[in-house]
Amino acid sequence: MSESKQGESGRCGDRDEAVAEPALRPAERIAVQPDGRRPDRGDGHRLRQRVAYAFGNLGQSAFYNALSTYFVVYVTSTLFAGVDREVATGLIGLITGLIVVIRIAEIFLDPLLGNLVDNTNTRFGRFRPWQFMGGLVSAVLIVMVYTGLFGLVNVNQTWFIVLFVIVFVLLDVFYSMRDISYWGMIPALSSDSHERSVYTALGTFTGSIGYNGITIAVVPIVTTFSYLFTGSRAESQPGWTAFAVIVALLGLVTACSVAFGTKENESALRSREAGSGNPLQAFAAISRNDQLLWVALAYLLYAIANVATNGVMYYLFTFVLDRSGAFAITGVIPVIAGLVMTPLFPAVNRRVPRRWLFIGGMLLMVAGYVLFIVGSGSLPVVIAALVMFYLPATFIQMTAILSLTDSIEYGQLKTGKRNEAVTLSVRPMLDKIAGAMSNGLVGFIAVAAGMVGAATAADMTAENIQTFKTFAFYVPLALIVLSLLVFAFTVKIDEKMHARIVDELEERLGSEGA
Repeated sequence: MSESKQGESGRCGDRDEAVAEPALRPAERIAVQPDGRRPDRGDGHRLRQRVAYAFGNLGQSAFYNALSTYFVVYVTSTLFAGVDREVATGLIGLITGLIVVIRIAEIFLDPLLGNLVDNTNTRFGRFRPWQFMGGLVSAVLIVMVYTGLFGLVNVNQTWFIVLFVIVFVLLDVFYSMRDISYWGMIPALSSDSHERSVYTALGTFTGSIGYNGITIAVVPIVTTFSYLFTGSRAESQPGWTAFAVIVALLGLVTACSVAFGTKENESALRSREAGSGNPLQAFAAISRNDQLLWVALAYLLYAIANVATNGVMYYLFTFVLDRSGAFAITGVIPVIAGLVMTPLFPAVNRRVPRRWLFIGGMLLMVAGYVLFIVGSGSLPVVIAALVMFYLPATFIQMTAILSLTDSIEYGQLKTGKRNEAVTLSVRPMLDKIAGAMSNGLVGFIAVAAGMVGAATAADMTAENIQTFKTFAFYVPLALIVLSLLVFAFTVKIDEKMHARIVDELEERLGSEGA
């Protein structure tokens, strides 16, 4: 930040004054360590609370993967089994299209949900009640959609479609409540950027295990329970039902871990805002937070590419490589990558600014996509591409989450409004958009490339394979490049800038309360 923007304009009580960037105190007056950390303020976080918080994202991420990736696989392979192929293809297109429309329509709902969380006031805190309610209701609803609404799909397809829309909307809403409240808790746990990175690292670490653990487990679970109930290891409804029940139970247990195993703390920054105002005021506040918006755009482009690529791996291994038995590799590699990279993040971040971790990670992903494009028919090349694709994912996601989290104080200094949950509802909203667009893309790829129903690798033509590669790899690659450019040239908030902002806010709030 230039010296000209560090004047007195942002330090007075006039919060309505428009400024390009928050005004910060001179560096010599700020108690910030050389690496950007704020001094230890004796938060006293207990190991038990960290474990409880981390465990929560294990089930939450598993749930998200089941909902955003494998539900489409279930729809394309099993939901309409026994229906004429042409009719089934039309119904598959209708359901995947409805998912896209529903999720896009709901993007305007997530900030409203965030505003609801921000204005929640119970003896259990703002966030913990929503963890429990979101975990409980979404667990029941995911079982419903994975069973064709308990078999209604085989009785009356018209009523099934009508009720599916209602159930899927409710499922998405309650999942969003859980996701918003989970990541929204981080500012309630600490105001220190590096302390927040610890919680973010823990959540990201277990999230990687949960998300990719589902990838490893989905085929064994589905085939094993299909065999137990039908005598055949081919995918069937009983197998997918068992899969949904397991995911639902895991999601509920881990939600309870956060709801009953954590405690929200108050601070000077948070106590000054008893509420965040009405939804229109909240929207106005975040619309003036330029750093939030730029980080959000970079993350959105990345998330669409990431979820879409994860979604097409099943089809790559089944129809292109003809190695469905090796599909578990797509879960094993990211789990190992997460185990290695997540614990390294706090230590690496003390020496390397987050923006360079993001940029370096994106460049490695670009190299991975190039390998996917040139060697999608070779298992060793695909494995190498998977390593390049998954290795930097932890650093990229944690950088984005922390940048969004730190933008809370940036927005508070700039606008005078502290919208914790509303600000952090942006990321679940972005995930929802990414999930919707990637679901639509994956469904389109499956239909366009003829990878539906009883089709096998032997049925694939050169045209089918080229169609698959174009939309599965070229399109996500373009999105990754765009994300890299947006982040590199527009995102300014970093660890040191955030530390100065917090210090400035504390001085302002202290002077106002004096």
